[in-house]
Amino acid sequence: MIAKQYKIPVSILVIIYTKDMEILLLHRKDKKNFWQSVTGSIEEGESPVNAAKRELLEETGIDHQEFLLLDWKFSQQYEIFPHWRYRYEPNVTHNIEHVFSVELPEKIIVNLEPSEHKEYKWVPLHDAIKEVFSGTNADALKKLYEIKQIGDKINL
Repeated sequence: MIAKQYKIPVSILVIIYTKDMEILLLHRKDKKNFWQSVTGSIEEGESPVNAAKRELLEETGIDHQEFLLLDWKFSQQYEIFPHWRYRYEPNVTHNIEHVFSVELPEKIIVNLEPSEHKEYKWVPLHDAIKEVFSGTNADALKKLYEIKQIGDKINL
């Protein structure tokens, strides 16, 4: 008998945005009105940065070698939704999410992973904060806004 392969409770979040602060949101196939940035669990022996590179390519077709993947050196902890806990070892209730971002010069057409997402859209940052389902995704978008505001003031 093959042992059940549980997910590791460590994941990545990759915010993809344009210079004009348009945010790429993906619509999950398995949940109605569940919009999010690129996300995914790390695999056995994989670092968070390598998971971010893999998930970025798998979910959008964007290659980290074409656009800079920025490691925020920042992580958040969240409670795993009860309906997804069966994927983890028994008694695992929380996940650590490492945050990354990719800035694009403009909106592009992305190639979705059809088993995970059914559509995508580009939305202004403030709308994205309201639309994402995950609280940690919204918090990371708010942090992006703060970072960009500070950067704009420095570049004046």
